[in-house]
Amino acid sequence: MAAGKEDGARPRRSAGTHPAPRRTAAARPPQDETPAHPRLSAARAMRNAAEQLAELLGRVPESVSALKPTEGGWKADVEVLELERIPETTSVLGTYRVTLDEAGELLSYERIRRYTRGQIDRRT
Repeated sequence: MAAGKEDGARPRRSAGTHPAPRRTAAARPPQDETPAHPRLSAARAMRNAAEQLAELLGRVPESVSALKPTEGGWKADVEVLELERIPETTSVLGTYRVTLDEAGELLSYERIRRYTRGQIDRRT
């Protein structure tokens, strides 16, 4: 029996010598048939916006209050607790506008509003 082989088995490779997977033209869909990034579902876009903003701010978002598809992806408004106070109605929240590309990656964000939890929007 040859060194490194067992009955009917392939030769063993040492750790760290695995070849990179090979891609062939047949394995890839043709460019004209499939978009580079299929459109994300609204639910996935909401999760991506909240998760990526949380990672950047270090605060857990409370909710996604708006979500809108755009030509290049999604825009979402995410509500984040910025300052916790007692009573809760005096806690300060921020609304952040998040822009995602079509793959769901965060491109930009900005805080567009700060308000207390007990504040009610008034129509003008």
